[in-house]
Amino acid sequence: SGGDEVKEITPSEVNRLLVTGAEIQIIDVREPFEYELINIGGLNLPLSMLEKKAGIIKKEIPVVIHCRSGQRSTQAIRQLQQLGFTNLMNMRGGLIGWQKEVDRGLRLD
Repeated sequence: SGGDEVKEITPSEVNRLLVTGAEIQIIDVREPFEYELINIGGLNLPLSMLEKKAGIIKKEIPVVIHCRSGQRSTQAIRQLQQLGFTNLMNMRGGLIGWQKEVDRGLRLD
């Protein structure tokens, strides 16, 4: 069905929203140990905890979900769409994309 597609947003667009102070929520679905090494300030909500903690995710503003490469975040969005969320966007390429488009100094290894 057409309602199930995952909307995408580029890292550059996410950065522009942050810089302009737009009201968005950023969710990082990587594991806590990954988040502690490097993050872009999102709320850390590991994929394994999503269903339990879905109440933390806002429904009334745009929510950007990201991981390292974009795979886990796509999975996360599919799970959350099953729970009725319609305001989610996947940050294309995850932090790898962010490193390419926004912050070349981000150390991902």
